[in-house]
Amino acid sequence: MRAPTFREALKFWVKLGFISFGGPAGQIAVMHRELVERKKWIGEPQFLHALNFCMLLPGPEATQLAAYCGWLLHGVRGALAAGILFIVPSIVILWGLSWFYLMFGAVPAVAAVFHGLKAAVLAIVAVALLRVGRRALKTPTAWGMASVAFVALYFLHWPFPLIVFGALTVGFVGGRLAPRQFGIGAAKPAGPLAVATPIDWRRIARTTVIGGAVWFAPVVVAGVSLGWGSTYTQLGWFFSKAAVVTFGGAYAVLPYVAQQAVENFHWLSAGQMLDGLAFAETTPGPLIMVVQFVGFVAGWQHPEGFSLLAGGTLGALITTWVTFVPTYLFILIGAPLVERAQNDERLKAALAAVTAAVVGVILNLTVWFGWHVLLPVSGGVDWFALTLAGGALAVLQWTKIDLVSVIVACGAVGFLWERFFL
Repeated sequence: MRAPTFREALKFWVKLGFISFGGPAGQIAVMHRELVERKKWIGEPQFLHALNFCMLLPGPEATQLAAYCGWLLHGVRGALAAGILFIVPSIVILWGLSWFYLMFGAVPAVAAVFHGLKAAVLAIVAVALLRVGRRALKTPTAWGMASVAFVALYFLHWPFPLIVFGALTVGFVGGRLAPRQFGIGAAKPAGPLAVATPIDWRRIARTTVIGGAVWFAPVVVAGVSLGWGSTYTQLGWFFSKAAVVTFGGAYAVLPYVAQQAVENFHWLSAGQMLDGLAFAETTPGPLIMVVQFVGFVAGWQHPEGFSLLAGGTLGALITTWVTFVPTYLFILIGAPLVERAQNDERLKAALAAVTAAVVGVILNLTVWFGWHVLLPVSGGVDWFALTLAGGALAVLQWTKIDLVSVIVACGAVGFLWERFFL
């Protein structure tokens, strides 16, 4: 392994922001492929250790993993650069799509491109399942935990936090009873950052205070200047609360967000919420970026003295701010503690159990997304999407063609299919 310069890493984080399609599973797969396999900037054990920790946190795990990897490489500035650049392209693209959507409504050409992109996303998620599973499921116990996690999520609809903390408990206990089943004795993680440093509690306290002030500053400003009952203040408070209870990623929290935004606050309609989800699924960045769409529509439809575009933009910005600032705060506080403890055998066994359960979670996401892509509400099987997804999967799995090229090609094929064959 070699540690990159900050400039080298910065170029990669910019690129990652534009190719981070596929939801958390696809994004994690992209980071693993680039950081561990190709560039070899981060070791495999250290990457999985970081992933396990991010899965335990509320918020978008792929965004947190990017920030964590940035921290491993270049400390605080690396975490902020990686985390912010991971979502900037998505912010800009989704802002443009939101404005276009509210101004002109659905456009057939855009829908055609999305048709192809959804097939590419399905292939990316499937590749992530294969790659993560190959590395995480090395014992019968790991296979069993992945299977239980999938059944509990898909068929029994158990809450995600219960799955994760259940896996943690099994790992803590099982690590003592059957240590080999949980990876105890494996090679210790190695990475570019020294971890045997004492905990700096003053730094943690300072980071917490400053981060908390940055987090809530826009909400307080909106409340003081526009009123505590204004749409923008309500957006800030609601999504601040959502940011700390979103265990399980976007798919776990979206039903709650949709219900509150549509039925309680009346910021947008159910149809608009579904359209926003489609935008978020087929643009780079985390799926939870759909909250930006919610904020934009809320500000557009309740401008409170602003122009429609200004109101929408303000709603989008405050929603995105309070959703992602705590994401980076959790990493800046927690990463040094977790890295220091990564050689603790009990923690190692517990996190290995979480890794196995995560494979079941990714399988659940793959089935969920595949169901919606291949079996549309209009009925029947979408054979075009199935064929395109299968081709994209084969290309990603057995060739060295760049991910961006596959995504662009799928979007173009979707457009041409709708234009000339339907």
